[in-house]
Amino acid sequence: MAETRTEALHKNAEGLDIQAPEAILSYLADAQIEAAKVVRHAIPSIARAAEIIAGRLKSGGKLAYAAAGSSGLMALADALELPGTFGIHRDRIAILIAGGDDAFRTLAGGPEDDTEEAAAAVAKAGLGKGDCLIAISASGTTPYAVRAIEEAARCGAATIGIANNRDSALLRQAQTAILLETPPELIAGSTRMGAGTAQKIALNMLSTLTAIHLGHVHDGYMVNLMADNIKLRDRAARIVAAVSGRGTDEAARLLEKSGGAVKTAILLAAGADSTDAAQKILEEAGQKLRPALSALGHDPEKWKPLFGKDHARTKK
Repeated sequence: MAETRTEALHKNAEGLDIQAPEAILSYLADAQIEAAKVVRHAIPSIARAAEIIAGRLKSGGKLAYAAAGSSGLMALADALELPGTFGIHRDRIAILIAGGDDAFRTLAGGPEDDTEEAAAAVAKAGLGKGDCLIAISASGTTPYAVRAIEEAARCGAATIGIANNRDSALLRQAQTAILLETPPELIAGSTRMGAGTAQKIALNMLSTLTAIHLGHVHDGYMVNLMADNIKLRDRAARIVAAVSGRGTDEAARLLEKSGGAVKTAILLAAGADSTDAAQKILEEAGQKLRPALSALGHDPEKWKPLFGKDHARTKK
């Protein structure tokens, strides 16, 4: 195989093992910062991908992630947090990782070459027209990820590829390609470092923008979160209080009335007649809180202040 950028030797690698610990750590930190910077170049393609994913999810489709090794861990971290953070139902998310459940314990290298496992995983996930698959591979040549994207496309799903090497097989196969051209790793080929950092940042950006398109974010608040523990129930009450200007006790009462739905509780605070009425307004507003508040006669730009302070926000 020809040497790729992710396998090349870093400019600071020579003599690394005999450097002072502080120098080694400085090189490692600088390499992470270098890797993070390249994500800016991918912003246009990340924006296109987020619009595609949001469209599929809004229409009732599923979002799948397919990857192996370190890239699989990045995919897993992003996928598992979507329900709690943005309220996207778990049955709408599929995680295809080489090696299956065993990968969570051993992360063996062999399964990333198993193309038949990838094809079977796509079939088991039931991907088809109306769904979307994100395949991730630092090298862009991982057989599992490449086969998964081929099979998903064959089934009619939209496909997004994320890779750290230009003109790689994964990016050529993807309908939407996201290139994260990170520098060589300080430890050659150890893509859990710079390449993995860039992947995590790109996935954070991709899923967050998707959630914004879906109406799950209002200002800087996660208004569609799944409040299933003490911390998140407290956060949900503070969000309702912050957006509506009500006290936290009143916000908690409205949340209980709404069955824990943050957006519904905010609309109740804004004057919706009932939970059913609030939910109907949200549905008509495409699940977006700002137009839903406008439908109740409020200007969301000037409406209640943050955390109950008695000064109004004004348009900038």
